Amino acid sequence: MSEANEFPRMFDVRQCEGKQVHIEANEAERAALASRFGIVRVDRLEADVLLSRRDREVDAAGMLVADIVQACAVSAEDLPVSVREEFTVRFVPEAQHHTDEEIELDAEDCDEIEYSGTHFDLGEAVAQSLALAIDPFATGPQADEVRRMPELSGEDKENPFAALKGLNLK
Repeated sequence: MSEANEFPRMFDVRQCEGKQVHIEANEAERAALASRFGIVRVDRLEADVLLSRRDREVDAAGMLVADIVQACAVSAEDLPVSVREEFTVRFVPEAQHHTDEEIELDAEDCDEIEYSGTHFDLGEAVAQSLALAIDPFATGPQADEVRRMPELSGEDKENPFAALKGLNLK
């Protein structure tokens, strides 16, 4: 997890069995997340999540909904994007010792996020899920027009070898 958690929503492992929760980022949290993700702004971020506990592991399954504005990858114009993303994460107790052993994950395996003590941060998991849903190469309606501009295509640049064209070199 990030040390600079912009959207903290702490839950006690011992009190989350079968709990349905709704979390929502406030204006300051949304501004901090936009800065962290390198986008223009986050206008809305909320999630509805069902928490299910097995001993000290907690599964969180839900839907995040966000309205963001990011820069078009080509024209840099503001591009409004609506995100509606299902996510599933498992909060697991922090391992006492880490191993470098490789493990194989199946498609059904969900992401695991370690926590220490008795509390886990659902807000950070939602923030990370949003970060994964942002398309870094999103383009807007002006992208094709900008791509055709001579300064981007290199058409108006003088070819450095053009001076050699008139020489009679043999």
